[in-house]
Amino acid sequence: MSAGRRFGVTRRTTTALLTGTIGFLSSVAVAVPVWAQQAPADGYYATPPPVDSSKLPADSRQPDKKYKQSKGCVQRSTLGQNIVLKTRPWGQDYLQIDKAQEIVRAATGGGAGTGVKVAVVDTGVTQHPWLQDRLKSGGEYVATPNGKQPGLEDCDGHGTEVAGIIAARPDNPEVGFIGVAPDATIVSYRQLSENYEPDTSTSTPASNTAGGTPSSSTNPPAGSDTALPPSSGGGGGQGSGDGNGDGTSPGQSNGGRQLEKAGTAGTLKTLAEIIRGIADRKEADVINMSVDNCRPANGSITEGEQQVQAAVHYAASAGIVIVAAAGNATDTCPQNDQPDAKRPKTIVTPPWFADDVLSVGAIDETGGVAPFSVHGPWVGVAAPGTKIISLDPAENSDGLANLTFESGDKASEIQGTSFAAPYVAGLAALVKAKYQNLDAKGIINRIKETAQHPAAPGGRDNFVGYGVIDPVAALTQSLPSEVGNQAPIPSPQLAQLPPANDHSSTPMIVALAGTGGGLVALLITLFVMRTIRRNQPSAPASRR
Repeated sequence: MSAGRRFGVTRRTTTALLTGTIGFLSSVAVAVPVWAQQAPADGYYATPPPVDSSKLPADSRQPDKKYKQSKGCVQRSTLGQNIVLKTRPWGQDYLQIDKAQEIVRAATGGGAGTGVKVAVVDTGVTQHPWLQDRLKSGGEYVATPNGKQPGLEDCDGHGTEVAGIIAARPDNPEVGFIGVAPDATIVSYRQLSENYEPDTSTSTPASNTAGGTPSSSTNPPAGSDTALPPSSGGGGGQGSGDGNGDGTSPGQSNGGRQLEKAGTAGTLKTLAEIIRGIADRKEADVINMSVDNCRPANGSITEGEQQVQAAVHYAASAGIVIVAAAGNATDTCPQNDQPDAKRPKTIVTPPWFADDVLSVGAIDETGGVAPFSVHGPWVGVAAPGTKIISLDPAENSDGLANLTFESGDKASEIQGTSFAAPYVAGLAALVKAKYQNLDAKGIINRIKETAQHPAAPGGRDNFVGYGVIDPVAALTQSLPSEVGNQAPIPSPQLAQLPPANDHSSTPMIVALAGTGGGLVALLITLFVMRTIRRNQPSAPASRR
């Protein structure tokens, strides 16, 4: 009886302590911001919280603040001006892009991607002659350049290279390079730039892109006594296939462009605004975002991330295919190499929102995962991301580039998940052109299901997602899911073993008791045998 009473008192005391602790924690939680309380439902950082549609921002169609140009724009190199880059990039052959284009032309009786609009949300796109009249102005969210339409100045040289991989069509038959969907239309939105910085010299709000006084240009305003700082290298030009040609400048660290980086232009809010505006005005069928925001994973979500999450969900629901670069590992964006993939060290936005975004990792020319490609459960597919050849983004250039100047005269190859994503956006345009009745989810599903699946459970992993894209398969394969029949799932072959007993310790006790008894019996036997041998008389010595 006394033992029972003691147990009852202990249980009541424990309950009271738990109740008091919960009440204390609840009172503390009131002071925590709402967005910080939205921890993942499953307790894992890899899963974002539910979409909060109230965070969807309206499209202001202008920069979030006033910016000024701080670096010179990309320019032609002084090296090898007469070199014409004719080499076909390895990624183009690896993916059999030429064959994929032939399939679409034969099926549609027209071009490869005709009638499909791809929005490039990036650093802007230069009016390169190999984009012909298929480059359209989308919007300007950095600064209105002199004499150019909104979104059609690419001071950094990043967005033009991305657009080239999607839809460039060279007019020189000797050039091997060609965009994935060379008849698609590019709609350019300049959303960020590392060559611009916030203008703190005045509190005047940024002018609307539809009019007003331009806030910057490639050159200083007339009458200005201040020249722009020079760019960090020789500039963009026509690179040679052996790496001795021209490159682009300023440098692109692993080919990436980071949002909300100190001293640059580009925020998550303006990214969300653009996505919302594209959906509202039906300006594109596919959106390519080779821009990312990278931060440590801590179980929370910021307001800017909530805005992007709401925007991509809004656009995906409107039938737009959204493609994003998976991100590049750098000193400030650590690789997700922790043991538990569901508890990443690094969160990358927009790829984090994998329910509505098809994120793209990068492979190198060996077919293996590129070392800079950020891993994560959100990676959807992969595509070539090294030794990139694309349009030279320098003003008035009519050729290609295969190098970038990281600092000074140090040239390096163009690479990054930024350039893997446009391969997938271009493929989405081809699929849209051939399967015109297929919705956005159907296009993404077709790309995923026909990818070269890795040898992993479920046919996907955290490095290449569902695998490297296969454009020919995506354009020809019959998918059971598209005709209402699910692909057959093989039944598991289970071993015929007795059911596990995880709640009873009796079998373990019996086993240990039997083992212990056997050891005791063995020891007794050895002891008896030794005693008998010691008591036996010694054998008589032999006679001589």
